[in-house]
Amino acid sequence: MIDTLANYFIRLDPRDNVVVARTKVESGIFVSSEGVTTQHEVPAGHKIATRLLRKGDPILKYNTVIGFAKEETEPGAWMHSHNIEFQDVIKDYRWGEDYQPVSLIKLPRRATFEGIIREDGQVATRNYIGVFIVSHSGATVARKIASWFDKQRLSEYPKIDGVVPFIHDQGSGTERSGEALELLHRTLGGYINHPNIAASVIIGQDANGQDISTFLESQDIKLSETLGALSVTASGGTKKAIEAGICIVQNMLKAADRIHRKTVSAEHIKVGLQCGGSDGFSGLSANPALGVAMDLLVRNGGTAILSETSEIYGVEHTLTSRAATPEIGKKLVDRINWWLDYNKGRDTQINGRVSPGNNAGGLANVLEKSLGGAKKGGNSPLMEVYRYAERIFTHGLVFMDTPGYDPVSVTGQIAGGANLICFTTGRGSCFGSVPAPTIKLASNTAMYSRMAADMDINCGIVIDGESTLDKMGQEIFERILRHASGEPTCSEAIGVGLNEFVPWPIGTTD
Repeated sequence: MIDTLANYFIRLDPRDNVVVARTKVESGIFVSSEGVTTQHEVPAGHKIATRLLRKGDPILKYNTVIGFAKEETEPGAWMHSHNIEFQDVIKDYRWGEDYQPVSLIKLPRRATFEGIIREDGQVATRNYIGVFIVSHSGATVARKIASWFDKQRLSEYPKIDGVVPFIHDQGSGTERSGEALELLHRTLGGYINHPNIAASVIIGQDANGQDISTFLESQDIKLSETLGALSVTASGGTKKAIEAGICIVQNMLKAADRIHRKTVSAEHIKVGLQCGGSDGFSGLSANPALGVAMDLLVRNGGTAILSETSEIYGVEHTLTSRAATPEIGKKLVDRINWWLDYNKGRDTQINGRVSPGNNAGGLANVLEKSLGGAKKGGNSPLMEVYRYAERIFTHGLVFMDTPGYDPVSVTGQIAGGANLICFTTGRGSCFGSVPAPTIKLASNTAMYSRMAADMDINCGIVIDGESTLDKMGQEIFERILRHASGEPTCSEAIGVGLNEFVPWPIGTTD
């Protein structure tokens, strides 16, 4: 057949031996840009070989190994998990050898947004009251307290974004000491201390309040006018505890509503980076465009938080090589090794196979997914590595160790201080988050059009040839400033995010 569209395929690097289909391509199409004819029908976002591949040859995308040829493969053949073999890749970590300090924009010229300055100097992007539980036994009480404060009852307090219950299923049956309980308490403490939480109520079950006091002591948190405590049994049971909790929140409303937004530097923005429902375009449009935006944020003094440890496996050397110190790079590899041991012998992503949706979207294995996912962090140097839910104080690009599962990962990032989330998707996602709102970026125009009410930005126009990564990154950065200033995201407008608080359930349950 005649090649009627010269740009059927996207070449990412001159040294690659595969190219990516911009749209669905029929078998028998001559691709003039590569000098090959397609041997099979190729779905959008999938790859073809551009030269003869011998068995065992490395498959190169972005000049990075994403697997090895399972068999001899002709030019123009569809390349996917059926003929790309997953193997461990030898990596040169180059501990900090490529580190280049960021050229920071001076303060008078830095980008700004309209933020809420708290008494402790933290800057908020939203203004919520949180109702927290130390164990699942307080869940119903927390939900009932929060639901009482509907839009009508909060109408007199227009600067409060809502009263939100933060419910989880841990606590009572969790190991009584060790990493699991420490992690849960660290997560709860991070939310209570989060700048987007103006006031909190913490609910326990013990009649003597021991579960609450143990938590407060572990996080060095003191009760105050903006932090109340409530024991369900000491209050006289569920009904009386709900009534008491409503009174506690009512006494906090005036103080929480007494805020004003002021112009502040973008250095106060901390963005948690996420991808979910990735496809073959995610690593070509949404992720690298978000990376451009994060490089802009970092130059303006802000913080970008890359996470999902199992989803950078195979490309971690691209981060260790630009780490500020060898020690920082080694922290990241230590976490990778922990995950490899944790997942040994299990059918999980880090052992090669991606989810059915990722696979259908064009991703052959975790190496290819990681290659695209890491691009969310841009090209800035890696300044620090944090454990799950640890408070983030370092500016620049940092890494937080989290699972790849979106709700758990985002929960850790917000506990660490993220006041915005940027979430890229190719297959589609309905994710949202509270108290830090989620901005969703579509990797392709077809999905964006289908889910327009859920998507904030269409990065698919990069694939369509209507924009560049640099222009798209600038647009994303400007939208971040707008949403940080209070403009609702699509997920906020719909009301998504109240059920996505999911602390990492890492421990053993009794």
